[in-house]
Amino acid sequence: MTQTARIIISGSSGLIGSALVSSLRADGIPVTRLVRRAATQPDEVAWDPARPLDPAVLSGARAVVNLNGASIGKLPWTARYRAALRDSRILPTRTLAAAVRALGRDAPAFLSGSAVGIYGDRPGEHLTEQDAPGHTFLAELSGAWEAAALTAGPDARIALLRTASILHPRGVLKPLLPLTRFGLSGPLGGGDQVWPWISLDDEVRAIRHIIDAGVTGPVNLAGPTPASARAIGRELARQMHRPYVLPAPAWALRLGLGRDAADSLLLADATVVPAVLTGSGFAFHHRTAPEVLAAALS
Repeated sequence: MTQTARIIISGSSGLIGSALVSSLRADGIPVTRLVRRAATQPDEVAWDPARPLDPAVLSGARAVVNLNGASIGKLPWTARYRAALRDSRILPTRTLAAAVRALGRDAPAFLSGSAVGIYGDRPGEHLTEQDAPGHTFLAELSGAWEAAALTAGPDARIALLRTASILHPRGVLKPLLPLTRFGLSGPLGGGDQVWPWISLDDEVRAIRHIIDAGVTGPVNLAGPTPASARAIGRELARQMHRPYVLPAPAWALRLGLGRDAADSLLLADATVVPAVLTGSGFAFHHRTAPEVLAAALS
């Protein structure tokens, strides 16, 4: 299989998926996008994530990248939305895993989405891919998501993309930018909790590196320099020339957003180390959160 063999992407309309499609196409690599509507373009294949997928759709591809999932940034997480978060991840992953499994040893590599939220709230620990999952809602969801990917079988080449918060205007910065712009930002909870982060550029480069280097197993897609919620928020305010003074206590976040969302997204403390990524030779373009924020705001 050649280095220019096609890449199949589900979830190609999202932040990461659309950037990955653009990056691959810029280098002349053909892309097939799985879409949940009637196909209207030559590079599209219609599918229903809740129904079996013909394995022939994947045959001959170099890799399948599974990026499906309702946005975790849509708040609050009601009971109905928590179910949507789960179903939008588990059902497509099982369907793709079944198609990969059916192709056996001829199957493409299977890169399946996950999140660093799998580690939960672990203050003081340095978390590598060898560490066990945590116990927040997002940790349990990510564990189930990965378990669904592993049903692709023992012969499959599976990489689990444990992605950190993307520091991008369409990522974790989306709700923070207007608050900061209007001078309403400040420490969330205690503010000292470590927030794993990564730039969109490095996220896409990391996914391509995993394909090219044949990396398998869990992979932490997180920047190499830890940063606290306070450091990220304060730096964002500094670069936008706005104050950073209005705290949001943990109880208020839990009341307004729900305990699951507040504890999983804003209050969890997790120093996530990209051990597999750097160990396989990947070099980050953006090594610190201030670098990424400057690029995002430009």
